[in-house]
Amino acid sequence: MSPHDSIELYFAAVEAAVARLPAYTENYTEEILTAQRANLRIRLRFDNGALLEINEALVVVNGALTTLGYRYHLQRANNELVFRYDNTPHFPGLPSFPNHKHLRDAVVAAGKPDLLEVLQEAKTSLN
Repeated sequence: MSPHDSIELYFAAVEAAVARLPAYTENYTEEILTAQRANLRIRLRFDNGALLEINEALVVVNGALTTLGYRYHLQRANNELVFRYDNTPHFPGLPSFPNHKHLRDAVVAAGKPDLLEVLQEAKTSLN
């Protein structure tokens, strides 16, 4: 499978998962920069007004799709943070550095989650 095919398959899986959410798309940008490099930016508004923003920088290395940088941010309609996963290197004391998860009142160690799992977590967190 070519690097470009890996990116296209990933984008197709994300599109299918997004389509199953009780949300509408405010922005959905799949940007293929080279055969090995792509960006994904999604802004979803749930039926209850909550907002999920997704940003990923992707690269194919030795046939495997890898995330260089990511941010998955979920907030309620009143702008209250539900969670944000990211790998911005600003919490060096966490064992999962640079990966971590912001909660309403804390930042905790967390590995990089799979985006499809984040979509499911967002859906269940808002019930």
